[in-house]
Amino acid sequence: MMTAKSICGDRRAKGLSERYCRAIERGKALFSIGSPGNSERVRIYADRASVAARQLVTDLLVVAWVYFSVMAALWVHDLVQKLGVPGQKLEGAGGGMADSLGDVGRKVGRVPMVGDDLTSPFERASAAARAMAEAGSDQQAVVNDLAMALAIGLLIVPLGLVLFLWLPLRVRWIRRAATAARLRAVPGGRDLLALRALANQPLRKLNRIDLDVVDAWRRGDDATVRRLAELELRGLGLLGG
Repeated sequence: MMTAKSICGDRRAKGLSERYCRAIERGKALFSIGSPGNSERVRIYADRASVAARQLVTDLLVVAWVYFSVMAALWVHDLVQKLGVPGQKLEGAGGGMADSLGDVGRKVGRVPMVGDDLTSPFERASAAARAMAEAGSDQQAVVNDLAMALAIGLLIVPLGLVLFLWLPLRVRWIRRAATAARLRAVPGGRDLLALRALANQPLRKLNRIDLDVVDAWRRGDDATVRRLAELELRGLGLLGG
C-alpha cells in the first residue's frame, strides 16, 4: 500500500499539488491519534439551531412512532385474545363434565350384577366431554398463535423502518459530524474538510463556489478552500471553525 509519504514523494510525477499532499499527511496524523484527550464527545445534534431542532423533532416522532406501534400491537393482541374466552369456557365445562361423569360411572360400577353394563354409557359420555374440553384447549391455542402473529405483523413494518432506515442514517450523520468536528478543531483540518466537500457535496453547490472548483482547490486558493470547508460543515449543521 502506498503511504502518504510515498505519494508526496512522487507528487511531481503524479501531478499532485503540495496542498493535496499536506491534506493527506494531516489526515493520516489526525486519525492516528489515540489519546482520549484528543477525542471529542459524541455529537448527537447539530450546532445550528434549525438543523438541531429538525433532528430533535424527527427523533421525537420516531420515539412516538415506536411507542404507538407497540401499544397498537399490544391492543390487537389483547383484543384477539378475547376470542379465546369461549374456548376457555368450553374447556372448563367439558373438563368438569368429564370428571363428574367419570365419578358417577365409577360409583355405578360398584352395583352388583349390573354395574358393568351401567358404567359403559357414563364412560362414553365422559370421553365425549373430555373431547369437548380438548377442543376448547385447541381453540385457545389457535387464538394465542393468531394474536401473536398479528402483533408481530403490526410491529415488523414500523420497527423495520426504524432499524433499517432511520437508525443507519442517524448513525451515519453522527460519525460524519464527529469526524468533521475533529477536523475543524485541528490545524490544517480545513484542507481535509474541503476535500470531503469535493467528495460529498452536490455538484450544483460546488459550482456556486467556482466553476472549476477542483482546479482552484489544487492550486491552493485559500478562498476556495475556506468556502469548501464551510460548505461541508454547513451541510452537517456544524458551525465553521
